[in-house]
Amino acid sequence: MLGQSGTWVGASARQIARAVRRGDTSATAVIADHLEHIHSYDRIVHAFRQVRTEEAMLEAEAVDEQPDLGNLPLAGVPVAVKENTSVVGVRTWNGSEAAASPVAEHDHEVVRRLRGAGAVVVGTTRMPELGLFASTDDSSATTRNPWRTDRTAGGSSGGAAAAVAAGLVPIAHGNDGLGSVRIPAACCGLVGIKPGRGVVPSGIGADDWFGLAEHGILATTVADAAIGFAVLAGRTPERLVEPDRLRVAVSLRSPVAGVFPDGDACRATGAAARLLVRLGHDAKRADPAYPVSLGLRGLATWFAIAYRDATAAGIDLYALQPRTRRHIALGERLLRTRLVREDDRAAWRERCRDWFADGRYDVLVTPALATAPPVAADWHNRSWQANVISSLRYAPYAAPWNIAGFPGVVVPMGVRRDGLPAAVQLIGRPGSELALLAVAGQIEAAAPWRRHAPGWPRVRERSRVS
Repeated sequence: MLGQSGTWVGASARQIARAVRRGDTSATAVIADHLEHIHSYDRIVHAFRQVRTEEAMLEAEAVDEQPDLGNLPLAGVPVAVKENTSVVGVRTWNGSEAAASPVAEHDHEVVRRLRGAGAVVVGTTRMPELGLFASTDDSSATTRNPWRTDRTAGGSSGGAAAAVAAGLVPIAHGNDGLGSVRIPAACCGLVGIKPGRGVVPSGIGADDWFGLAEHGILATTVADAAIGFAVLAGRTPERLVEPDRLRVAVSLRSPVAGVFPDGDACRATGAAARLLVRLGHDAKRADPAYPVSLGLRGLATWFAIAYRDATAAGIDLYALQPRTRRHIALGERLLRTRLVREDDRAAWRERCRDWFADGRYDVLVTPALATAPPVAADWHNRSWQANVISSLRYAPYAAPWNIAGFPGVVVPMGVRRDGLPAAVQLIGRPGSELALLAVAGQIEAAAPWRRHAPGWPRVRERSRVS
């Protein structure tokens, strides 16, 4: 299925891979279409740090030359990789010049798996410095939300989300330490999956953010997210099976004291609950037992992550942004206290297991965001307090499930009154990634969403013969 104006831009990953495998088009044609689109329109959203024009075309030719494309679930599919994940021959930027690493000599394992599935890496996407904040910008550019360019695409996988929502690529890699896949997915109206702990190889930062960080996928459809997840997890993609009647807990309660969801977030969550009931599931209001200490210890861990990552990488701390330096300084102090402990994280995991246990609940539904995404601005020049408060106020719902190590999926759910997408978060017990994706698929079938931001992809009026 061709995208708009006769190009493959706007087609899903599944459609592209099927066409390449059948010989209806070539990987070279698909990649050329997307590279042209990126070069024309990324100047609006600033999703990419680096675009691999020549390298991607050579790799597309190599895909076309393979004798058997039948076993490649992402044959010829253009993908973007978040810039903190090594891609051979590309500098690993980690969100800024000061935090950047040298040119990578090897692909990260998840990149190797994407390539092994037939995908072509067209470039690396922007993130905030060290992936610490929920907006994406630095001195070179501000990544903008394709739905409304005056708003942020979120963070830290903000570039990935902007690229997919604008149709620059059909699918993108991201990683999620405290919500960094799910938050941008919600900001940009996408499906975003964070797998549970140990399902996908991590290798993120000094120690995977104390074990909190996982690699995930951002996509416009549940089917694409499921294929991307399977590839990252080293599995053969399989058709999602419609779930039996599930016990669904619905919660509006914010894990952060003093932060509350706005009317649009509440309406989206209520709409999702009613839809799941119509689909045959049981739903009831039930709040996870967030302990009072969770927010404080979560903040302390966030700060400590910055210190561990920066010092392990040997970064010149004085070259970093002021907000990052403040984060690091607090992290160094807090690591000397008893606020950052594995015992506490393990206790929260057990509390979450107990909450889901004995068939009490199969799925938890929460708002994905508490409010609309903040303005797209030079947040790296704003105060540390402004950055932290903004992140906590609009995106409080994701981080507890990184600490627990449970899988989570964000699903679009209508449009807010301000014209931005609304979304909900689905959480399940460990090992429930496919079940969550199946529920997301039911929602998609019953309440389809706009796959790209309004007005995107912006394809020139021309025709390609494929």
